[in-house]
Amino acid sequence: MFDYDEEAERYDASRGGEPRAAAAAAAVLGLIPEGTATLLDAACGTGTVTRRLAAADLCVIGADAACGMLRRAAERVPGRIVLADVRRLPFPAASFDAVSAIWLLHLMDDAERAVAEAARVLRPGGVFVTTVDKAASHDVGSDIDAVMAPRPRRTARDRPDLVASYAGRHALLPAGAASFRGHGQGRTPLQAAADVRRGWYTLLPPGESLTERLAARLEQLPDPHVPRAEPEFRLRAFRKPGPPR
Repeated sequence: MFDYDEEAERYDASRGGEPRAAAAAAAVLGLIPEGTATLLDAACGTGTVTRRLAAADLCVIGADAACGMLRRAAERVPGRIVLADVRRLPFPAASFDAVSAIWLLHLMDDAERAVAEAARVLRPGGVFVTTVDKAASHDVGSDIDAVMAPRPRRTARDRPDLVASYAGRHALLPAGAASFRGHGQGRTPLQAAADVRRGWYTLLPPGESLTERLAARLEQLPDPHVPRAEPEFRLRAFRKPGPPR
């Protein structure tokens, strides 16, 4: 996993920045029930999405475990940011009407613990919204994806069926789906080659022969400076049974 304290320096610029955050927040807001008043943005990162959720007349708390990320989030949502591990949230049960977790579960070996905590802090009738299958979102059927197809892959920790099974084990019921497009994240072959060489793909260590072969093939693709299609991110929502308070 990346060191997100270090990654905070370039996180927004390298991941679609404000346009992607706006698209993500709009998709989340479309999945939470009318009348939602309080929301926890778990793993809020630099707060770009959190700020937009707070601007939608919600009382929002952002939580993250990376201090570097939180420093930026605190500038965007002053007084509403806490340092916290999403697997052990510092809130009582039934504290929030909604919980969002955007681009989180794919990073976790124990993703079910984050889902369990979301379920714990939700009030009856509340909704948990999370991204699913993030890695697959970046496979847009381009020539870059064709080159990278032989790479070794881990089983996705945030596969939709796995996330649904985690939710079900913690009494959360399916409550909707949505998607939103990335912005400024369509990769060029040269960007993809640089990502391969710097260890972006965790099963392709820098300097190894397969890593170098794939990077070299990417550099040989036509139109090496032209971005390919943008990713399409997917969301799933799950509701905690019971009437809203």
